Amino acid sequence: MSNESKIRLDLNNPEFLEQWFALSKEPQSRVLASLRKLFAMTWTQVYANKGLKWEEVQSRQGPLGNKLYSFRISQGFRVLAYREGVWLRLLSLHPDHDSAYKV
Repeated sequence: MSNESKIRLDLNNPEFLEQWFALSKEPQSRVLASLRKLFAMTWTQVYANKGLKWEEVQSRQGPLGNKLYSFRISQGFRVLAYREGVWLRLLSLHPDHDSAYKV
């Protein structure tokens, strides 16, 4: 698992999809534009990108004890996700920073 590997996105989590589809057209489009950018990046680029504000979530764990991460997906929204090999598995969408960290 190299950090030079291109990211593979898993958007199939029901909670993430429900939250994303519930957004109005403009924020939904901003999230999609960010997903397109992520899709073109390597893991090294993700970790170095200051705009994403990639942060480990210390207060929670992902499935099977995975480390969870929060990052800015668009202005006004953060995503809770975890890395599994080359996959970035998106779990939920949060309109504010603090809600991504609550248990």
